[in-house]
Formats: sequence, structure tokens, C-alpha cells
Amino acid sequence: MPIDKFVTLRSKCVPLPVENIDTDQIIPARFLKATSREGFGENLFRDWRYGKNGKPVEDFVLNNSSFGGQILVAGKNFGSGSSREHAAWAIYDYGFKAVVSSFFADIFKGNALNNGLLPVQVSAAFLDRIFDAIAKDADTELEVNLNDQKITLLSTGDSENFEINPYKKKCLLNGYDDIDYLLSLKEKIKAFETERNF
Repeated sequence: MPIDKFVTLRSKCVPLPVENIDTDQIIPARFLKATSREGFGENLFRDWRYGKNGKPVEDFVLNNSSFGGQILVAGKNFGSGSSREHAAWAIYDYGFKAVVSSFFADIFKGNALNNGLLPVQVSAAFLDRIFDAIAKDADTELEVNLNDQKITLLSTGDSENFEINPYKKKCLLNGYDDIDYLLSLKEKIKAFETERNF
């Protein structure tokens, strides 16, 4: 699955104010048989989205037509548990380009960045303001500016800066995975070899 370039994202949000969401809740283990990244989105939060009868759970946020967009806003400690990369695949395949939380599990954060999904870590206070704004208006939008490393709540103008590894930032801005990044340096590598007669 190609990774989209991420520069600036302005979008409505899907609020999921639940803490300690682990990777098994994001994508249950029984759906991990495939090895390609496509198709995992249909089982994102499967056991929360659907009852045992296979029918959608009406009060789960992904089944609520009032909410939509490319930004998932989640509670503290998102992506804990097992290290499955499929969790990032499922979120990205569903259509989310960014996840906002006040804390991410390290392995999930790395998997997300490797797969074109931007984890935006904000303060607990700023996260609360986002949830409050969405509760008042489901059409609330956030703007995530990767160049400036800034997230803005557009209804109020409140903003915060966020951290990101410089290498991963460059990859996201250009739509690179690790192999694409190396290929982007091909001419520089050739020039280096030529200069040193390799």
C-alpha cells in the first residue's frame, strides 16, 4: 500500500474518549492472518463496532453518521499491548491519517510512523479541549500542520506544537517508507561512490 504525502491535514474528527486502548481492541488477533496491509480497515475496532450477531452496535462512534473525517481523537495511552503492526494498518486502511492522544505506546507510535499514520501527542488539557469542542459540535475541525509541527482547534484557534522524529517527519512529508527514502538518495550515493572510485 503506497503511503500518502502528509503536509497539512484539515478534517473533522472521530472522538473515542477511552483510555488504554490496546492493539487487540484496535484489530482483534483473529484477523491477523493476512500479510498485506489492505483490507484491515473493515475490522477496525471489530468487537466494539459489531455485536456477536454481526449487527452494528448503534452507540459506537464509528457507527454514528454524525462523526467522520480523517482524524481519530483517542484517550490516553493509545496503542498499548502487543506490538502488532496490523493496528496501524487497520487505522490507516479505514481512512484515518492522524491519531491524536495525550500519550502513545512507543511501539505503536513507531509502527504508525512507518505506515504513513501520524500520531499527534498533545497535553491532557488540550486533548480535553478537543473532546469538549467535538461534544458541542460534531463538525469541529482540527488542522494538523506537519511542517510546523502544530495542531490547531479551528473553532477556537487554540493550538499546540507536537514532537516528531526528524527522519520520520521527512518520510511523511514525502510519502516515503524506509525503502523509498533510500531510493531517493540514489544519485547522492552514486556521486559518493564516483568521488571515491568505489
